[in-house]
Amino acid sequence: MSTSAGVMRGGVYAIGRGVMSFVGAFGGIAALTGDVLAAFVRGPREWTRTIQQVHAVGVQSISIAFLTAAATGMIFAVQFGFGLQRFGASLYAGKLVSIAFVMELGPVLTSLVVGARVGAGITAELGSMRVTEQIDAIRALGASPINKLVMPRVLACTLAIPMLVLMADLIGIIAAMFITMAQVGVSARFYLDQVLTTVNMNNLSHGLIKSIFFGYIIGIVGCNYGLRTWGGTRGVGQSTTESVVVIAVTILIADFFLTKMLLPLL
Repeated sequence: MSTSAGVMRGGVYAIGRGVMSFVGAFGGIAALTGDVLAAFVRGPREWTRTIQQVHAVGVQSISIAFLTAAATGMIFAVQFGFGLQRFGASLYAGKLVSIAFVMELGPVLTSLVVGARVGAGITAELGSMRVTEQIDAIRALGASPINKLVMPRVLACTLAIPMLVLMADLIGIIAAMFITMAQVGVSARFYLDQVLTTVNMNNLSHGLIKSIFFGYIIGIVGCNYGLRTWGGTRGVGQSTTESVVVIAVTILIADFFLTKMLLPLL
């Protein structure tokens, strides 16, 4: 009994530490957000670095975003095709796939997959600079780490994620089209007509607005954990792991609240 109680107590403590760490991270994120906004208003703005980061975040993530979108589109086309068959409505699988992809699947899955890659990269890069005192050297030279390191990465994520989501939506819908054509027997013209009559600008903007917030979350959380890194190379690995977890959880939580806010506006 004592062993069982000790295990339970240890589990409760571990959960408590995780929750407190997660909640405490939001204080640092809020403070860093204020610093980024102040730096953006005050200037100077590092547009060259921002463009470089857009390439690192967006262009180098195209393959994984497209692969995720194509696989998801095909899977949902199969699921909806079989699910609607019992109601004799499998011809209209394109309607459900397209609206689900544009409003939910595209923004969330793209942000989760790309966020894991990009967030880990940002945290590891800034964390390595932190433990090797390169960030302190930037301050000693009279420059601002917020301007030089943080703001370009946050802006790049905020700009690049919506573009990736828009392309992922297209890839996912097209991949679902081929599966629907093969499984149900509809023509490409019929499928595309169903998509165009279902998805409107309100639906598209719903997903894109979400992706802007998701991109910001990826950038600010990755930078926050990178700047908070300590403890040498082991600390870099720990910060990177925590960053990826917090990014994923925050995106899912933000998705719920953004959906509640945006749905009445459609």
